[in-house]
Amino acid sequence: MTRLTLIDDNAGNADASALLGAIKSKLGIVPNLYRVVANQPAALKGLLGLGEDLGHGAFDAKTREAIALTVAGANECDYCASAHTAISKSLKVDDAEIAARLHGKSADPRVEAILAFSKAVVDKRGLVSDEDLKTARDAGLTDSDIVETVANVVQNIFTNYINHVAQTEIDFPAVSAKAA
Repeated sequence: MTRLTLIDDNAGNADASALLGAIKSKLGIVPNLYRVVANQPAALKGLLGLGEDLGHGAFDAKTREAIALTVAGANECDYCASAHTAISKSLKVDDAEIAARLHGKSADPRVEAILAFSKAVVDKRGLVSDEDLKTARDAGLTDSDIVETVANVVQNIFTNYINHVAQTEIDFPAVSAKAA
């Protein structure tokens, strides 16, 4: 059972209701994560805004989802592992690649470099070494790629942590991040 209130479409304040309505019109549903974050509409607006803005970055949806899976695996967030597995499947990513991404791996060398750096950022809480940066650059990542990677990692750390705090009920086919 979720430890924080799941805000109903009409039960929250006007800002929360408007944001949840926009999510529902875009996705057809409102995932429980967003219902939890709607307890503070400013936080939900910020989360949605960051996601929207990162959608206009250089990384495509499959790469952003790969980062989300790696961060979910590193932080053992079952909710995010479940949600991003479902989203990745909708993007036609195969099961073996999804499983690899939960471990920070990929068959695509560029994606693997992004995921290795993502995992280093999570594991080292941002205190990456000069060697981590050199490895990322040697793999072809630019400073722009590095910044975009960190931004995606931060977005996903927020969702992982809020799900840990709330113990958000999973409303996707369940995937265990710990099994990853």
